[in-house]
Amino acid sequence: MDAAAIHARRWWTLAVMCLSLMVIGVDNTILNVALPTLVRDLGATTSQLQWIVDSYTLVFAGLLLTAGSLGDRFGRRRGLSIGLLIFGIGSVASALAGSADQLIATRAVMGIGGALIMPATLSIISNVFTVPAERARAIAVWAGFSAMGIAIGPLSGGWLLEHFWWGSVFMVNIPIVALALTGGRLFVPESKDPSPRGLDPIGALLSIVGLVVLVWAIIEAPVLGWTDGTTLAAFAAAAAFIGGFIAWELRTDHPMLDVHFFANPRFSAASIGVTMVFFALFGSTFLQTQYLQFVLGYNALEAGLRVAPVALVLMVAAPLSARLVERIGTKLVVATGLAVVSLALVLLSFATVTSGYGPVLAHMLVMGLGMGMTMAPATESIMGSLPRAKAGVGSAVNDTTRQIGGALGVAILGSLLASTYASSLGDAVPAAAKASVGAALDLARQLGGDQGTALAASAKSAYVDGMGVGVLVAAGVALFGSLVALAFLPSRARMEDEPTPHDTGELDSDLEVATA
Repeated sequence: MDAAAIHARRWWTLAVMCLSLMVIGVDNTILNVALPTLVRDLGATTSQLQWIVDSYTLVFAGLLLTAGSLGDRFGRRRGLSIGLLIFGIGSVASALAGSADQLIATRAVMGIGGALIMPATLSIISNVFTVPAERARAIAVWAGFSAMGIAIGPLSGGWLLEHFWWGSVFMVNIPIVALALTGGRLFVPESKDPSPRGLDPIGALLSIVGLVVLVWAIIEAPVLGWTDGTTLAAFAAAAAFIGGFIAWELRTDHPMLDVHFFANPRFSAASIGVTMVFFALFGSTFLQTQYLQFVLGYNALEAGLRVAPVALVLMVAAPLSARLVERIGTKLVVATGLAVVSLALVLLSFATVTSGYGPVLAHMLVMGLGMGMTMAPATESIMGSLPRAKAGVGSAVNDTTRQIGGALGVAILGSLLASTYASSLGDAVPAAAKASVGAALDLARQLGGDQGTALAASAKSAYVDGMGVGVLVAAGVALFGSLVALAFLPSRARMEDEPTPHDTGELDSDLEVATA
């Protein structure tokens, strides 16, 4: 099929990419609703629950750069299709898992599939939508569907668990995967680097080990302690492997990731912006979800419904951000978006034990607006600053910054919450109550009477204190991201920065389309 036919089908291609992306968004949030059920049906311990979630995250984050690079070399549609197949197989295996340990392993398989899917979606969009303004709108729609998946997850998970067994939260992925595979065969052109260099196995190994160890250290630091010897050793090892990766990429003749891309402020400042916004989103969501359940008393499904507004507003705001960029430029839109995210987090700091849902709703509405203004323009800046032949690895950088930012947000804000919560409770309460607000409320129910009531009230108040500290730190991080955008992010791409088919060597006519 020639370039004209590819251009005519570009919006169908976008639809398939959004569907493929949505399966990851749904899976990332649907599992949270099922965790209590897994405790009951599989006998999962707290540690096993953590690794059911984190085994996916570790594999996903660790393989992103390598998966993006392989897509550039061997074909992005091929990588997407393989990723969807692996994700589907992992979903079926997860649904049929007979123990928590089996589920941890099958979730890791799903992480392999997710690492192939995520960068492929964005890199295919960047290669099909070659006009910068149209590409910006397409990426905005892509970001909106990412939010849709996040919103649908808790809602569909709650409904499925009310009517079916826990494995249904994984089986729901199968029809989405089937549709995406069919749509990919019909509408998605194959694209790849027309002049690939040799493979970079050393760079791939260094990046995988470095990212896996880094994410593991971030996840485990709140449990082990940030100054624990194991934690410090893990961070040191991660720094050594990532430093080795950078040094190797600078000297090898065929780098997996050209680290000189980071010298471009359009690329590096946008990457920082994405990291900051996902730090704020994941960290604040971790705090407010527990606030809704433990302090305000909502069950998992009710809490999921009340978190949905942030994604709904983001879905509307993300496509509109492309029009704002056309009028006032990327710098002001991204900087303003991060400032709005900071304001949203300040609003959440006003929540109290008795304030009800109002402050949370205000926070989420403003948060969705700020994220919608930030995500799509920052992502377009990353992708638009790279040659189209390197879209896969560029997309992987964007996805990796999301994962690292989100993991840091949960870990750092979770640690601040835990320390502030314990100190606010004081020494007069039983030691078990200091472990978590959930443990304190369980103990309060066991005690009963005035003593139990007093302990529950103290625990809720202490949790609110800890959440307040955490969200204000997140607000500061988002504000820092806003200042970085103002200082370094170009308002508009210079013509010489905008890759063209000729300077990349990848013309529309070079896009290979397999016959259906």
